Amino acid sequence: MKYLVTGTAGFIGFHVALYLLNRGESVVGVDNINDYYDVNLKYQRLAECGIDRGNVSDNKKAVSSKYPEYSFYKMDLADKAVLMDIFEKEKIDVVINLAAQAGVRYSLTNPDAYITANIQSFLNILEACRAYPVKHLVYASSSSVYGANTKMPFSTSDNIDHPVSLYAATKKSNELMAHTYSHLFNIPTTGLRFFTVYGPWGRPDMALFLFIQAIEKGQPIQVFNHGKMKRDFTYIDDIVEGIIRVADRPAKPNPEWTGQDPDPGSSYAPFKVYNIGNSQPVELMDYIGALEKAMGKEAIKNMLPLQPGDVPSTYADVTDLKRDTGYQPQTSVEDGVAKFVAWYKKSYGK
Repeated sequence: MKYLVTGTAGFIGFHVALYLLNRGESVVGVDNINDYYDVNLKYQRLAECGIDRGNVSDNKKAVSSKYPEYSFYKMDLADKAVLMDIFEKEKIDVVINLAAQAGVRYSLTNPDAYITANIQSFLNILEACRAYPVKHLVYASSSSVYGANTKMPFSTSDNIDHPVSLYAATKKSNELMAHTYSHLFNIPTTGLRFFTVYGPWGRPDMALFLFIQAIEKGQPIQVFNHGKMKRDFTYIDDIVEGIIRVADRPAKPNPEWTGQDPDPGSSYAPFKVYNIGNSQPVELMDYIGALEKAMGKEAIKNMLPLQPGDVPSTYADVTDLKRDTGYQPQTSVEDGVAKFVAWYKKSYGK
């Protein structure tokens, strides 16, 4: 099997590529290595997979020195011609699309980036899967699609018509676009609504990274909604396990689906959407407490109101993911945060 993993220099994409390679699969990675955050971290992730920075150039193939079955292209998914060329050359079996412009708050100030990266680029992925048929397209959605919903836990059978950020709106758009292509061209597509992923090699713009850096410097951390946030924090290893389990099971039509009472999370077409989370919401103050314990140092806390685009709570109903794939998250917040701190200290010499 040959997998195309997009966003492979990113946090989740890197871990997914590494998992597949260690399982003995063939992987083609693509990433535009943009400067949304430190590109050095992205190149360090690639180096872990045997891709030397000096061998990386725009739209050219670089081959891993560690994994003969891993090749990497630095390219922008918005460039449809280059993407089509890769599909034609590489004969892809399964696509795991994890490339996106991330970040809720960033979407308030840089909306154009989300249309290019999350809408146009995803359309190009769909068109490539149409032109060069694949066994399965798995793509990243987000818990942010639940927007103004307050019924907990969030279920894929819930209506999601009230996003509260453009980022969330683009992720819902991806699900709608995928369904259209599943319906029109019989492409099996599965969307995964990720719930607050954290762990080693994580993004520097995410809370855990920002918190540990501030605590080390003796600077205050920003605690939004006066600490009354709840998040379904999910450790990266559990997320990757879920992604692979889903990728191995192409979406199928739901024989019980009816237009009289349409289930938003499935279809008469080969289309499915899953939540992928820990299904155990944790209060932000407890998350911070786990970090303080792992670091042996207390944080100075700057309590702030809820930020525009944020939601106070997330909680994933993963019943169908467990039923269909055997998914079972294993990592507690205490263990996951401790593993992140150990990686951070090793990587940043602290």
